[in-house]
Amino acid sequence: MTKSDSSEATTVVAPEKPKRLLDGIHSPADIKSLREQDLPQLAQEVREELIHVLSHTGGHLGPNLGVVELTIALHRVFNTPTDRFVMDVSHQGYVHKLFTGRLDRFSTMRQFGGLNGFLLRTESEHDCYGAGHAGTALSAALGMAVGRDLRGGNENVIAIAGDAAFTCGISYEALNNIRTQTKKFIVVLNDNEWSIAKNVGAIANYFNRIVTNPTYAHLHDKARDFVEWILGKTGVHLAHKVEESVKGLLVPSVIFEELGLRYYGPIDGHDIPLLIRTFEFLKTQDEPVLLHILTKKGKGYEPAIKQPDKFHGLGKYKVESGETAPTPTPTYSEIIGKTLAKFADNNQKLVAITAAMPSGTGLGNFQKAHPERYFDVGIAEEHAALFACGLATQGLTPFLAIYSTFFQRAYDMAIHDMAIQKLNVRLCMDRAGLSGDDGPTHHGLFDIGYLRHIPNWVQMQPKDEDEFVDMLWTMANYNSGPIAIRYPRGSGTGAKIKPEPKLLEIGKAEVVKHGREVAIFGLGNMFEVAEEAARKLEEKGISVALVNPRWIKPMDTGTLEFFARSVEVVATIEDHVLHNGFGCAVMEHLHSQQINTPVARVGWPDEFIEHGAVPLLRKKHGITADALVEKILALLKKKPAAKPAIA
Repeated sequence: MTKSDSSEATTVVAPEKPKRLLDGIHSPADIKSLREQDLPQLAQEVREELIHVLSHTGGHLGPNLGVVELTIALHRVFNTPTDRFVMDVSHQGYVHKLFTGRLDRFSTMRQFGGLNGFLLRTESEHDCYGAGHAGTALSAALGMAVGRDLRGGNENVIAIAGDAAFTCGISYEALNNIRTQTKKFIVVLNDNEWSIAKNVGAIANYFNRIVTNPTYAHLHDKARDFVEWILGKTGVHLAHKVEESVKGLLVPSVIFEELGLRYYGPIDGHDIPLLIRTFEFLKTQDEPVLLHILTKKGKGYEPAIKQPDKFHGLGKYKVESGETAPTPTPTYSEIIGKTLAKFADNNQKLVAITAAMPSGTGLGNFQKAHPERYFDVGIAEEHAALFACGLATQGLTPFLAIYSTFFQRAYDMAIHDMAIQKLNVRLCMDRAGLSGDDGPTHHGLFDIGYLRHIPNWVQMQPKDEDEFVDMLWTMANYNSGPIAIRYPRGSGTGAKIKPEPKLLEIGKAEVVKHGREVAIFGLGNMFEVAEEAARKLEEKGISVALVNPRWIKPMDTGTLEFFARSVEVVATIEDHVLHNGFGCAVMEHLHSQQINTPVARVGWPDEFIEHGAVPLLRKKHGITADALVEKILALLKKKPAAKPAIA
């Protein structure tokens, strides 16, 4: 044997990496073809995929880790898209996406042009209902079930709702109608004791009593034998007899029974064979049923188990530790919690309210400093608004922190309770403007439009963090009716905050720079973009005035009229839709005063904006300094001279 022959003979070929079961799942039919004993391996591979991909894209990791086995069992027993899975909020739908032909695109989750972080009817035929807010599943699913009944169908409709969704009034409005409207209906109550933060209130305590009831604890321990006995030996008929015989002992389930849903559970939501057997039994029932399952949010990933609120939804993180990159400057949410806590040190009447979002709104900081004056009402924005109204009637100083997109639910209260009665409620509208990778259900692009036409409301937006604190201080000292502040997601400009805040004059803008030809009004976080546009225009020899409007309502009409009468073009830029936005208010006022100065407006178009990184979306939709400059130049009578070509 030659030396070369010997070398070739000893060459070691690396063993081929075993193919994952997950890679063979192209549709729910592939889950049905697996052996049942292989399903735990599939669950482990799904968790690994979630943890790896979301470390690069961010997303709702904790909720999805908690529903892996549930989603496997659902697709094993039922047949989408014929059968319908209606997921409350739908932020726990990532596993469903993996099983319905979207594995090859999963790395695009929440990225521009990629998969959405929630379910979308336009994304897949398996997504029967889109969502992004809590409490929607039961009502929507009931509508589907009734529609099925009316057309003579027989498909299954399954509503999957977390226990936090049962703090929503909408859920109980649906429960009130289920029994009288349909017979074949399945509700899965996914109980993990968390919404985003720890669940609060009587409903959470009620579920805890079910879980800790000794009779239920015994049935939970024996659940596998119980279900197998029902299905394998005595048949479905006896199941009802057994259930009825112990109904009197199972007192905690009475609320669901009285509302007309046959209650089953609680059972282990991570036991795949038990879930499969239970769903096979429930699909045979011709009455509305509710299955109560117990799951662990973040299961399979220790950092998510230790910090369920953080890993409910987050940005990129390190897989090994779960650490996220620190923000270079404090976020607006962090600032408000610490600022209000400081104000409350010297104001015993100041109270803070959140609707299940202590971390998202930053009020967790207030809670630590003043727990007796902090109120988390659960996912119940309408109640939160009315609760704040009641506090205001007692002479307290309520700050109500709710995302702009979520306050849409309390719109009736904004008019009927706050404005008509001129109650001193301070509304803090977090995530106003584009919310980036969360997409259309979470963008706060409509609040100027839905508040500015209501009498008695005051609304403002700061250009930076220092002005933000001044506005919060102004709100704390304002006692002439409801007042709102809108502010963006994330960090601001990094502006240094003064040691002591100052009161701002209501309805008075800040003129940052005077100019003769163009006046740009840059609202809130768009002020930086307005500054950039002003620099670009000045480079072309155009004199530009720069105004920080501060006040959406009441608008500083004096400053607006002054510049509109002295310049050729007025321009506005805002992080809001153009329809009924700040720029629209500017045009309305100028028209009412018969001032014909042209107005160049930049804002979001009349469409629902997709998800993606904010810079990409701004560029695509023309929310940029260059777009503003282009619109201004088109209206200027005096065109800037072209620069001579360089020889």
